[in-house]
Amino acid sequence: MSTTEANVVDGVPRSRIVVASMVGTTIEFFDFYIYATAAVSVFPHLFFPKGDGTAALLASLATFGLAFVARPLGSILFGHFGDRVGRKATLVGSLLTMGIATFAIGLLPTYAQIGVLAPALLAVMRFAQGLALGGEWSGAALLATETAKPGRRAWAAMWPQLGAPFGFLLANGLFLILIITLGHSNTQPDLDGAFLTWGWRVPFLLSSIMVAIGLYVRLRLTETPVFARAVERGERVKAPVTQVFRNNWRQLIIGTFVMLATYTLFYIVTTWALSYGTGKRPPEGTGLGFGYVDFLYLQLISVLFFAGALPVTGLLADKFGRRRTLLVVTGGIIVFGASFGLLLGSGEASEGKTLLFLVIGMTLMGLTFGPMSAVLPELFPTNVRYTGSGISYNVASILGAAVAPFIATWLATSYGVGWVGVYLMSAAVLTFIALLLMHETKDTSLEDVTTPA
Repeated sequence: MSTTEANVVDGVPRSRIVVASMVGTTIEFFDFYIYATAAVSVFPHLFFPKGDGTAALLASLATFGLAFVARPLGSILFGHFGDRVGRKATLVGSLLTMGIATFAIGLLPTYAQIGVLAPALLAVMRFAQGLALGGEWSGAALLATETAKPGRRAWAAMWPQLGAPFGFLLANGLFLILIITLGHSNTQPDLDGAFLTWGWRVPFLLSSIMVAIGLYVRLRLTETPVFARAVERGERVKAPVTQVFRNNWRQLIIGTFVMLATYTLFYIVTTWALSYGTGKRPPEGTGLGFGYVDFLYLQLISVLFFAGALPVTGLLADKFGRRRTLLVVTGGIIVFGASFGLLLGSGEASEGKTLLFLVIGMTLMGLTFGPMSAVLPELFPTNVRYTGSGISYNVASILGAAVAPFIATWLATSYGVGWVGVYLMSAAVLTFIALLLMHETKDTSLEDVTTPA
């Protein structure tokens, strides 16, 4: 086979497949992250009744967590169509759902304008975001893995994972520019200032441009050859969700816990770390006392390490196997959890220690996140792969991400920041056990419609 033929899948250049899998997840995570950032800096002031600051923050994070409840439902809904109709059409639908919901958030009136209807509408839009993301990730992962070269699935599956750090950089970079340009202070917010009046809406509204680009790229794809051959052989099932729970429940449980530490790690070093880092120092509070802009700079630097680690782990997972690579990385997460008290303790705002904490956390995040878009699809047979991988990924989001900011905030306030590390270590131990129970998936054939041995 010539080099040119090897770089084309059913007439579609591999470069287009890479862009389509990566641009979609970049948009999805951009939309998701601008909400996460606004949940800390905007929504407590504009969408929830005035009162205790911590209560407002927790109420905002509750809306943030609502999307994680929607995500498993989204994986079932979009997974059904992904396994019945096809990967391409379903990916277009998930992208449109996320784009419309995000754009609508940018147009919502605030609590001061329409009262409790404002947070109610915000919750509905957040639910729609979660529904869309529940179907997006598994579809992008399947697009990459089901078109990959032999022996290069983890490398191919790494590309949609890059959408996570890229989306984070775009979302938080844009918020940073707006905050600096409009003169917003997160510690002393001006409710009548330009940022809280209209500036915060800009990232939500600009997402429509990115969605248009993503749709253009995805509409030019063809169906993945693995799914097309399954259709030709008449291997589709009427109810993928019923089939996967009946025949692949072990894979669902293992996949969920394999993903658990990844989610817990990420939302501790992003959402929780942002609120803790910008919280007041003792004795007034339990945070580190950084300015919002200063801490955002540190996070943006650390995300570069996240992005840089993804290609490394893609290569390692193809060479040494998914299971062995992830066991080593998960062991590293356990060790990292033991360092929380040293790096973040005593309420001291040490910029060097905080940056080191974020860099280590984000590097480990890249190393553990990279192989997941290969591992989870490889656990399931072709005719329920979209549904099975999506459910595992998104149930893990509830267990590991939706509750992480809550639990970490409570532990840091009640018992000290070291216990947040213990919490992360506990999640990583569960993932380590799941990996020990998981079979190696490196050489699994994606053409199979039976449960891997």
